[in-house]
Amino acid sequence: MSGACALRAEEVSYEVAGGRALLDGVTLEAGPGQTVGVVGPNGSGKTTLLRCVYGTLRPTGGRITLDGDDTAALSVKARARRVAAVPQDAGGGFGLTVRQVVAMGRSPHKRFWESDTAQDAARVATALERTGAAELAGRPFDELSGGERQRVVVARALVQEPALLVLDEPTNHLDVRYQWELLALVRDLPATGLLALHDLNLAAYFCDRLYVLEAGRVVAHGTPEEVLTPALFAQVYGVRAEVGVHPETGAPTVVYLPPKKGVRDGRPA
Repeated sequence: MSGACALRAEEVSYEVAGGRALLDGVTLEAGPGQTVGVVGPNGSGKTTLLRCVYGTLRPTGGRITLDGDDTAALSVKARARRVAAVPQDAGGGFGLTVRQVVAMGRSPHKRFWESDTAQDAARVATALERTGAAELAGRPFDELSGGERQRVVVARALVQEPALLVLDEPTNHLDVRYQWELLALVRDLPATGLLALHDLNLAAYFCDRLYVLEAGRVVAHGTPEEVLTPALFAQVYGVRAEVGVHPETGAPTVVYLPPKKGVRDGRPA
């Protein structure tokens, strides 16, 4: 890893045709080495924000900086040396083996004619081992299950050695064991982590700070203890919830409650 960086999104907006705003003035910060979670209901703008951060979308307003450098001024390759992304759904490997897919993470650090070295091969082997995917190395990537693909794409991101690792719903398709192992790995990396998560108990345990999006805007941010409140669940998610502190982990624990009889979304049914 190349070391952690400071991320700042300043008043970031993203509009689509017709002027509809998917993001509306989002400001977010992640200090070097922090793990920051982006949460919110479906359609709140989480994926759009992450895509703006890792560069597949260009904001229509505001700016994003890494250690003060405006990412809009970086070339694709220069950005890839500093930022690695794990999107929600890993694309096909076009006939490549798992080992070859993971080795692609080294491409931002090479000239186009350079071949892989013994050090590159060692990085690939280590990343596959750390993500529990070593036994998949020789298999065709296209034949893997969704959970297996997810672990392989995370391994590719590790081989990239980023200063910022951006993960969009990284626990999708993963069994509970691998969810915990993966998020523990991300938290312990010498990199800054930015994650979109649906599971708020995982977010509460693994993230230093949370940003809650609703309709493209930040409606709450702070530590998990500050953010995850019954009032927030009622306002943003339209559900009843109790929030306590787990006696072993010390992290906030969310328990969802059924609606009160005759009430829907806080209103009489």
